[in-house]
Amino acid sequence: GKKVLIVYAHQEPRSLNGSLKRVAVEELSKQGCSVTVSDLYAMHFEPRATRNDIVGCLQNSEEFNYGVETWEAYKRGGLSNDLIEEQKKVQEADLLIFQFPLYWFSMPAIMKGWMDRVLVQGFAHEFPNCYDSGLLKDKLALFSFTTGGSKEMYAKGGISGDIRYVLWPMQHGIMHFCGVKVLAPHICFAPEYVSEEKRKEMLIAWAHRLKTLWKEEPINCSPEWYFK
Repeated sequence: GKKVLIVYAHQEPRSLNGSLKRVAVEELSKQGCSVTVSDLYAMHFEPRATRNDIVGCLQNSEEFNYGVETWEAYKRGGLSNDLIEEQKKVQEADLLIFQFPLYWFSMPAIMKGWMDRVLVQGFAHEFPNCYDSGLLKDKLALFSFTTGGSKEMYAKGGISGDIRYVLWPMQHGIMHFCGVKVLAPHICFAPEYVSEEKRKEMLIAWAHRLKTLWKEEPINCSPEWYFK
């Protein structure tokens, strides 16, 4: 069976995000997938990229450079245990699902901190091995999230602009940069402003999509997909 890592960022298990995560675990497990969840809030995941991420001596103790120091630490097996644990989950996964509420046109800080700390140079990318030759090029990713604004607000002519503009730094700047192939996002627009019935329909639609997820083709990872 396939291996799936769900990186989940919501404080409340009974939220729609919590339900979407639960549906994914149930549906993918039914398919025979092995599903692991990194519940960032429950784990008290540290989002800050600091000196604490490096075990032992620094390359340059006079002037701290996080990128250089974590790259060197990764090569010698000197990253902190929480990072090694998350990198192992990523390494084993065929598919990464990121489940979160959209905060200020981006992912919550705790999830951005996961990206900052886990996807270090040497593990996820190493120039010139980036984009199509990124070090995680055998993997798929899917961003599943909720918004505060309606679908109309995130249309091309809407006040918030096309939702694809928002996805550019997350899908392209992080995942594609690391070589990951990206499936079309799964977006639940404005769940707080719809009926309970509509929220149930959102969960059913997600479960339905997951049934045929492995047959989907990744999006065209080019600027045209986002800005055409």
